[in-house]
Amino acid sequence: MTAHRYSAPDLVRYATDVLGAAGMDAALATAVAETLVEGDLLGHDTHGLALLAPYVKQMQGGAMALSGSADVVSDRGASLLWDGRRLPGPWLVHQGLDTLVPRARQYGSATLVIRRSHHIACLAAYLLRATEQGMMLLLASSDPAVASVAPFGGRRAVFTPDPIAAGIPTSGNPLLVDISSSIVTNGLSARLQKAGQAFKYDCMLDAQGKPSRDPAVLETDPPGTIMPIGGQEYGHKGFGLALIVEALTGGLAGHGRADAPAGWGATVFMTLYDPSAFAGTDAFERQTDWIADACRSNPPVPGVEAVRMPGDRGMVRRAEQLADGVALHATIGPMLAECSERYGIAFPSPIGG
Repeated sequence: MTAHRYSAPDLVRYATDVLGAAGMDAALATAVAETLVEGDLLGHDTHGLALLAPYVKQMQGGAMALSGSADVVSDRGASLLWDGRRLPGPWLVHQGLDTLVPRARQYGSATLVIRRSHHIACLAAYLLRATEQGMMLLLASSDPAVASVAPFGGRRAVFTPDPIAAGIPTSGNPLLVDISSSIVTNGLSARLQKAGQAFKYDCMLDAQGKPSRDPAVLETDPPGTIMPIGGQEYGHKGFGLALIVEALTGGLAGHGRADAPAGWGATVFMTLYDPSAFAGTDAFERQTDWIADACRSNPPVPGVEAVRMPGDRGMVRRAEQLADGVALHATIGPMLAECSERYGIAFPSPIGG
C-alpha cells in the first residue's frame, strides 16, 4: 500500500497549533514544529513528528518549559555556556545558531554549550541552517538522565546513543553527517519493540551480556543494553566516540552524568566554523568537492549501485517530499490521534485525499 503524503507546510502548521494549544509560546512552537518536520523531510522518521506526542506529554507534566529564554552562564566571545532552563531543544539550538553566526564571522569559529536543554530531536535537521551560510557546523548531544548503551566490554548502561553531526559545505549539495556512538538508536529500538519486531543483526546485549537482536532486552529487569558502534569485536571505536561526545557536552557544560538525573533532555555542544577565516571558502570547497567526487566515483562493491555521500539520499528525499508531500511513517498518525482529540485540531488531510 502506498503511504499517504502530506503537505509539509500543513504538517508544520498542525504541529505549531498543537504545541500552542498545549501552552507553548508561538515562537518556540514554530521552531519545534519546523525542526520536527525537517527531520521527516530528510528521512529521519523516528526523530521527526514521531516526537510530537512525547513532547506534548512532557509539556503536560511540567517537564518542558513553555516560554522564556536561556540564562547566559559564561560568555567569552568565541565560547559561551547557556543554561537552557528545560526550554524546547529545537528553539535553543535555533537561538544558538543565530548567536554563533556573527561570532564565527568575527573569530573564525565560535562554540556554544547548553546544559539543561530539553530534547533537541534530529541533529541533521539543523545542519542546512549552517551550510546554507557557507559555514561548517559540528553538533553533538547527550542525555545525562538516560542510559541505554554499555561501554565496550561492559553490560551495564552508562551512555545514551550520544549522536554527533556535521554539516560540511561543498560547491553543490552539502555533506550531512548524522551518526550515533551506538549501533542503533533508542527511537528505532522502541519502534521495533512496540511492533514486536527484532533487528536483522546483533546490536543489543541482554542483561547477561549475550548478543541479541531483540530490542525488548532494554525493558527487562535488569535491563540489557545497546552495543556501541563496532559491536563485540570493535566496539572500542563507538566507546571512544561516546567518550568524546560526553566530554564535549557534559564535560564542557559542567553538567552531566555526575549529577542527579533531572528528566529527559539534552546537553548540547555546537561549533560553527567560517572557512573564509582559514584558507578561504574556495580552498575549503576545493577540498570537500574533491573528496565527494572521489567517493561518488569510487567503484562500488557487488550489490551496491553507487557510493553515496552522507546527506545525498536525504537531500533527494527532502526535495521530493517538498514537491510531492511528506510520506509519514504509518505509526505517526495514530500516535497523534490523542493530541488531535484533546485540542480539537484535525490532522491534515493527505494530498489528493
